[in-house]
Amino acid sequence: MTSPYGIEGRAAIVTGASRGIGLAVAQALADAGARVCVTARDPDGVARAAERVGGIGLAGSVADPAHLWELTELALREFGRIDVVVNNAATNQPYGPLMDADPDRWREAFTVNVEAPLRLVQCVWRAWMGEHGGAVVNICTEGAGHVGPHVGAYGTSKAALQHLTRQLAGELAPKVRVNSVSPGLVRTEMARFVWEDGEDELGAGLPLGRIGRPEDIARAVLWLASDAAEWITGADLLVDGGTRVRAAYTAAPGPTVQERLRTRTPGLQRPPDSAGQRR
Repeated sequence: MTSPYGIEGRAAIVTGASRGIGLAVAQALADAGARVCVTARDPDGVARAAERVGGIGLAGSVADPAHLWELTELALREFGRIDVVVNNAATNQPYGPLMDADPDRWREAFTVNVEAPLRLVQCVWRAWMGEHGGAVVNICTEGAGHVGPHVGAYGTSKAALQHLTRQLAGELAPKVRVNSVSPGLVRTEMARFVWEDGEDELGAGLPLGRIGRPEDIARAVLWLASDAAEWITGADLLVDGGTRVRAAYTAAPGPTVQERLRTRTPGLQRPPDSAGQRR
């Protein structure tokens, strides 16, 4: 059966793809017939992800411009084209009040969450998309639309990524479509400190009755990257289980993400996948 997405035979790069949202996106693209190149910091995780999706992989940090060029060259050499870029790698550090934020950690957040997506798009534009076209999907966050305790650096950098998405959409049209997906709370390693020991309660407080799964985000990314969304650019697709309409939800409210953020700190026991990426 032919995929309805029109993405068979195309080539994609997915960052932060050794687990969570990134891995789910890579799998969705591969299942739709795309050839996929994955990257993250953990070499073993990259190798496992590449094998799982039947693609290729390159370990490295998205904060390293040389890695992004090497990644682009690898994908172009192996696939002969690059049609899709998914910027998923991210860091949620520095976590805490902005008055306590170390300037160097603040700059790192913007390097990973904003500068790296721009650099990768520049690489791919020069190597392929500028002449042949393509699609870019940036992973932002529902939290970029409001403030929250302890996530000032993350939210601010993701808000910048949303604006970067719109700016690139205007500059790269009509050759390249650039959109973003903004997840609500998703069951990932990066957000484990929020949902662990409270997943059912948090889900019950959402209109759609559960927190997100990586596959929920992957389906949205696949759609935006595909021909099914060929007349969409500069858009942000909110995939949040109804978080934004929660105030009108008549069921028992239960705890909110904001309440959990006030009392919890991200765990450090698991090594990051891509420059702090724990999606």
